[in-house]
Amino acid sequence: MEKLNKEDFELIEIAKNVIKKNYDGVKFNHTVGSALRCKDGSIFVGVNVYSVHGACAEQIAIGTAITEGKREFDTIVAINGENEEVMSPCGNCRQLFSDYMPDIFVIIKDCNEIKKIKASELIPFSYHAQY
Repeated sequence: MEKLNKEDFELIEIAKNVIKKNYDGVKFNHTVGSALRCKDGSIFVGVNVYSVHGACAEQIAIGTAITEGKREFDTIVAINGENEEVMSPCGNCRQLFSDYMPDIFVIIKDCNEIKKIKASELIPFSYHAQY
């Protein structure tokens, strides 16, 4: 586990801002915002796209970064649009992190404390796809 630094708190604010701009409290199509910082310092954001098989905000941010040619990631965070709190990633996102970026830091909320851990710690003994 790592201590959050100034850049981590800035990343949280960026994620809060993206969901503030896009929160949909009527149809609940967009309820989570995410911000991803790459190793080169560039930041990509995303909001979830809800449907039967929708995409999480983290997946949208990662996909946007990859589309722009980024492959080295540093830290990711997700924010609940209703109360602007840090969210821990869902199981699908945990597996995605484990497969694509096991060394990325993930900012989570645990027992009302904001923490930063490696993605590889989110699913102990996980299956690892070979890409």
